Amino acid sequence: MKYVPTLDIRRFDTDREAFVAELGAAYREFGFCGIRGHGIDPALIEGAYQAFQALFALPDEVKRGYHLSGAGGARGYTPFKVETAKDSRHPDLKEFWHIGREIPRDSDYAARMPPNLWPREVPSLREYGYGLYEALDQLGRRVLQALALHIELPIDFFEDKVQSGNSILRPLHYPPLPEGEVPNVRAGAHEDINLITLLVGASAAGLEVLGRDGEWLPITTQGDAIVVNIGDMLQRLTNHVYPSTTHRVVNPPGEAGRQSRYSVPFFLHPNPDVVLDPLPQTITADNPNRYPDSITAHDYLMQRLREIKLIA
Repeated sequence: MKYVPTLDIRRFDTDREAFVAELGAAYREFGFCGIRGHGIDPALIEGAYQAFQALFALPDEVKRGYHLSGAGGARGYTPFKVETAKDSRHPDLKEFWHIGREIPRDSDYAARMPPNLWPREVPSLREYGYGLYEALDQLGRRVLQALALHIELPIDFFEDKVQSGNSILRPLHYPPLPEGEVPNVRAGAHEDINLITLLVGASAAGLEVLGRDGEWLPITTQGDAIVVNIGDMLQRLTNHVYPSTTHRVVNPPGEAGRQSRYSVPFFLHPNPDVVLDPLPQTITADNPNRYPDSITAHDYLMQRLREIKLIA
């Protein structure tokens, strides 16, 4: 059986050439890879999960008080059964909260990157939630360094394109499933919008990746591994050298479906004004330019949020 590999990112410092080759091969094949040895403090992850569980345990009317109508879920709370995978008939069985980058309110990006909402009922969310945001942001930049090297770009190629990126930490809660047949799944088959996604909490069964052979591969992690996958923006920038792979979260059978499931993806985005044209290094006779029309990261994001029914 095929499986998505897990690599130790400490090798990026000790065995760089081989690590970059193995990482690049994993992403070309699967669009997914597990990353261990990242050094994120387990106490930070545990504290963040406790804060997220307390957040979703709040009464529904309290959570809805942090829902910003018309904002596309950019910050704060998005209720159960709102997001719908593109082309899906049924909304996803999840609720979530969005934490974004803290930027000066006089920044050029302020109009497109609103301030965070910090619920007074869960005071630990700010410390642990934003602490995890910053840790995953740093890890994501290291992964991008390795991905840049693999396609013969400078190691710091992405740095000035993501340092003010509209990245999102999304604590997710999949409530217990109701009895009987349910037409919805916890997260319908989809591809991510952003450059790369770092997922903390793939230890519970449910995450599956669509292989090139059309078979669904289950992904679970062990130890400190974080699942990192390619999003559509990086697929576009690399002219599909790095594929954005379809994935889903299926409903577990039996008793496992009667329990809540939590996971925390970090969606690493470029700065809003980055133009997502395919890089010249990725355009060849065998792989001609698939995207002749230019679009900025912000406009691309808005287009995609309309498709998944987060904005009108």
